[in-house]
Amino acid sequence: MLLYLFKWKPPRTLFRRQHFSSYFITTPIFYVNAEPHMGHLYTALIADAAVRFQLLLKEDASPLFSTGTDEHGSKIQKAAESSNTSPGKYCSEISKRYQSLFDSCGIKYTHFIRTSDAAHKEAVQHFWIELEKRGHITPGSYSGWYCSADEAFLTDLQLKTVKNADNTEMKVSAESGRAVEWTEESNFKFNLGKFIPDVLHWLKTEQPVEPKPFYDLLLHWITELQNEGFTDLSVSRPSSRVHWGIQVPGHPEQTIYVWLDALVNYLTVAGYPKNLSKWPPDVHVLGKDILKFHGLYWPAFLIAAGLEPPRKLQVHAHWTVDGEKMSKSVGNVINPFEKIESFSVSGYRYFLLREGTPHSDANYSETKILRMLNSELADSLGNLLNRCTGSAINVMQAFPAFSASEFDKLRQDNSDLADLANRIENLQDEVRHHYEAFNFYKGIEYTILTVHVINRFFEHCEPWNLKKDPAKSEKLRCVLHATMESLRICAIALSPVIPVLSSTLLDKLSVAKDKRSWKNLVPSWKRKDFDEDLALSKEKVVLFQRIK
Repeated sequence: MLLYLFKWKPPRTLFRRQHFSSYFITTPIFYVNAEPHMGHLYTALIADAAVRFQLLLKEDASPLFSTGTDEHGSKIQKAAESSNTSPGKYCSEISKRYQSLFDSCGIKYTHFIRTSDAAHKEAVQHFWIELEKRGHITPGSYSGWYCSADEAFLTDLQLKTVKNADNTEMKVSAESGRAVEWTEESNFKFNLGKFIPDVLHWLKTEQPVEPKPFYDLLLHWITELQNEGFTDLSVSRPSSRVHWGIQVPGHPEQTIYVWLDALVNYLTVAGYPKNLSKWPPDVHVLGKDILKFHGLYWPAFLIAAGLEPPRKLQVHAHWTVDGEKMSKSVGNVINPFEKIESFSVSGYRYFLLREGTPHSDANYSETKILRMLNSELADSLGNLLNRCTGSAINVMQAFPAFSASEFDKLRQDNSDLADLANRIENLQDEVRHHYEAFNFYKGIEYTILTVHVINRFFEHCEPWNLKKDPAKSEKLRCVLHATMESLRICAIALSPVIPVLSSTLLDKLSVAKDKRSWKNLVPSWKRKDFDEDLALSKEKVVLFQRIK
């Protein structure tokens, strides 16, 4: 039997995005039941680095980068009550905190969406009506184990039994450990089981989930659901229980399920329902804890509505703190506002993208942050910039022109330059490969190891001694050129990660603004067009202040 995926009317190709120069990437919208934490910022930084990388690759790129806040549901009602304020005012205050954090960290989003926006309400209700019109949402009664904290009904496979302190047993969510209760209520249901074969076909054909361990995990979950005979997904809640949300069209006594509401945000920012020219997204960036919603529910909803699923789900793991899971009860949740003050925006961006890995949980350690930032940004990068541009060695205060004869002679006699040139020549392709795979940590590692090689080359050449001998002035110019040219290339490669620091370094070297794209990572000895000295900027620069 043909899968429903191939029964779309009109045909699937109609939904292919028309503006191919655009790049559509999203973060999840973040739930405003609490203040933003480090994990939220990490997700946003991954997407931001990806957008900045795309802008380096394609000068005509017109990215659509959305982030925002998820503001509906019973947890928001309770959080507002605890704060002695209205849900609307509470949401606005927390949403502003997210926006403030992202703005202060240089997150280059184009759309900050709130689910309380009027345009989003229109999109959600239109999407609901479309699903209902196609016969995929029907009224009925629903009974099952409901987790209030997670705002979801759970199947038997998603539960486990634990013992309380008094030795009585209770059921909890196997994933979150939160309590569940048996609930029977009238609501609307979506026939998820009907679309599981289509979702599996999409997953196996497109293989859109990265890294692969999360792809395998998602397939395992879906197979378990199939074996369990799972069919219906509850997609509304009684307004008497959950009033803070978007009403079901024509049924004010029902509120649309918060996850259906939230997922439609991606359509809202694309222009739905009036405009679908930017659909589907190139990438959804998301944490591993919400993979089920994005990898099963969301593509099922989209296919049911006749829309194309996203092209890629880029999943990332979480952060531990000194080896322990981040938790409010333990008291080790990291406040990013405080850490930005301690380590600077550039330092904090660098650490999170350098240390965070998509496939496995990363460990947050302040000892490691201090050591990494002082060693790599202050010493290796910043100190080297100061040494090669300082008047003690660079008397002419210039980025010297390239001399092919001097460079070839030095490369033959100096193994450090041979090693450096080899790394620099490979950097453009090597780092691009890692960045395109969202392995920013690997691209950063390759680049910073290259900076270490530049330092070794500079140190072994002893330019402070070359300066003393007029007969070696051309060799000194060559050493300075190779050092600065390598720094120039590393700065451009790091610009998606630490844009301000990279820009500061490039400004000091007087690199033109229109020569800072990915194509400019070709070194001078491969271009052989660097035939004039560049006067260095006269501004004194401390690239990164050591942290005590």
